[in-house]
Amino acid sequence: MTYSLQCSRTVEAVWDSLPQPVSGRLAAALARACDDPMGETQPWGVDDGVTRMLVLSDVFAVLYLEHSAKVLHIYQIDYLG
Repeated sequence: MTYSLQCSRTVEAVWDSLPQPVSGRLAAALARACDDPMGETQPWGVDDGVTRMLVLSDVFAVLYLEHSAKVLHIYQIDYLG
């Protein structure tokens, strides 16, 4: 089942500030993560099954998976470029 995506206005502002090619790649990767959150992400720290990272070559996002509500929360986006 597909998860919905949520983030704060602050995280949304960071996402909006990314260069267009990076923002597009992040959006595509997040869409895939909404369809398969465990398969498209990796553990962040201890593998608790809920705190995950989405890692691309020049950007990564820290995510929280709320499995019961099927929500993927973006807590942080870091651009490495």
